[in-house]
Amino acid sequence: MAKEHVKRKMSGKEQVFWGKYAEKLAKYGVSGRNAEWHVRRAQEFVYGLDGLKLNAVSSAYLDSYLDVLGRTPGFKVWQLRQVIYALRILFLEMTELDWPAAYDWEGRLSACEDLEPTHPTLAREDPPAKPAPEPQPSNGLDSKAMEQVERIKQVVRVRGMSIRTEQAYVEWAKRFARFCGGCFPADGARVPEYLEYLALVRLVAPSTQAQALNALVFLYGQVLEIELGDFGSYRRPVRKRRLPVVLSRDETGAVLGALQGRTALMASLLYGAGLRLMECVRLRVKDIDFGNGYIMVVDGKGGKDRRVPLPAKLVADLKEHLVLMKRQHEADLKAGFGSVYLPEPVARKYPNAEREWMWQYVFPATRISEDPRTKMKRRHHINENGLQKAIKTAAAKAGIAKRVTCHTLRHSFATHLLQSGSDIRTVQELLGHADVSTTMIYTHVLNRPGLSSGSPLDLL
Repeated sequence: MAKEHVKRKMSGKEQVFWGKYAEKLAKYGVSGRNAEWHVRRAQEFVYGLDGLKLNAVSSAYLDSYLDVLGRTPGFKVWQLRQVIYALRILFLEMTELDWPAAYDWEGRLSACEDLEPTHPTLAREDPPAKPAPEPQPSNGLDSKAMEQVERIKQVVRVRGMSIRTEQAYVEWAKRFARFCGGCFPADGARVPEYLEYLALVRLVAPSTQAQALNALVFLYGQVLEIELGDFGSYRRPVRKRRLPVVLSRDETGAVLGALQGRTALMASLLYGAGLRLMECVRLRVKDIDFGNGYIMVVDGKGGKDRRVPLPAKLVADLKEHLVLMKRQHEADLKAGFGSVYLPEPVARKYPNAEREWMWQYVFPATRISEDPRTKMKRRHHINENGLQKAIKTAAAKAGIAKRVTCHTLRHSFATHLLQSGSDIRTVQELLGHADVSTTMIYTHVLNRPGLSSGSPLDLL
C-alpha cells in the first residue's frame, strides 16, 4: 500500500491544497526540513489512494496502511512516527471527516517505540557470557571483577530470581568495584565505607541504601563465598513509610475520560483489575478468559500467578480490540513474520507456539522490530513508556494536582474496593501481596478510622 515518493507536476488546485497543509504544519510548530518531510509523507499517502477520495478514507484503511509500514523492512521508528504525525495533521486539518478527532493517534505513536536490549522482557535472552581466555578490563573493572560480575547473573538465574533483581545486583556490584579501584576486596571491609559514601556524599534514599546492601551481601555471600561479618557501627537505614497517592472515584473517572483508544483500554485495566504496569503490557491473548470473567496474571511480581476480575465494562472493547489485533497477526503471518517472544522453557517445549494466536501480546507494538539479541524479526509488546506519559498527560489535562502514575490506578483499585466493603484478605489476593501487612497500608488512606470524627476546627 505504501509507495515510494515520486515527484509529479501538480495542478493549481493541488498546489493550493499542499500550500494550506504547509501552513497547518507551521501551526503545529513543524518547520524547515522537518516540514518538507511531513509534506512528503502526506503526499505519499494521498497519491497512493489509487482513486479513493481523501474524504472517503476510513480509520480501518489508515490502520491497514500503518500496519503495512510497520512490517516494511528497514522502516525505522522515527520514520513511522513522522508518518503518523504527518497524517494526523492531514486528517484533522484538511478533511471534514469525524473519526480523526477520536482516532487513537497517541496510542499509535507510543506503540512505535522498540524495546531496548536491557528491557526486562528481552534481557533474559542474553545468556551469561562465558569468560574469554584472556578477559580485558572493561568499564573500570579488572578482568577478574568482570568474571565475578558475570557469575552474579548465573547465580541469580539458577535461583530463579527476577530479571529486575539481576540487573540491580549487577549494577551495584559494578559501582562498588569502581569505588574500590576496579576490584572486589577479599574481605569486604570496604562495604560499610561504601554504604556511608552513598548516604553522606551521594545522598541516596534509605531504600536505595538498603538495595545496595542487599546486593553486596548477595555478592559476597552467594558469589564470592566470603563471610562479611559484623559491620560494626553501621546500621541499616530506617525506611520511611510513605502513604500511596490515591485518586477519588471522580478523579479516576476524569483521568480515564481524558484518554482514548488503546491507552484508555490499558489504563482502565490497570484500575479495573488492579494490574501492575508490566503485567498489563505483557498480557497475552490466552490470559483473558471472557467465559469465566477473569484475567490470569502469569509470572507477576515474585514469579507468582493470580487471577483478577475482568471488568464487565471492558469486555466489548477488549473483544473489538482483539479482532483488530488478530487481523494484524494474520497479516504478519502472510508476510513471513508473526512470531512473538516466549520464555525459553515454553519455546523449547512448544516449538511452534511463538506463531500461535493465543500466545500473542494483547497490546503489541505498531511495528515489526529486530530483536536486539537474537536478531529475529518480531512484534514485541508495546513499550510501557507511552502509557506512563499518556496517564501523566491525562491527569494534567483533568486538572488533578497529584502525582499520578500508572501505579496510582492500582492504589486506587485497592482503596476503592476497601471503601466498598471488600474484605482485606480478598484485596490482598487480588493484588498478589505475600503479606497482608502490605495491603494494610490502604486502610490508612481511607476516610476511616480516625478521620471520621472530622476536625475540631469545624466544631467551633
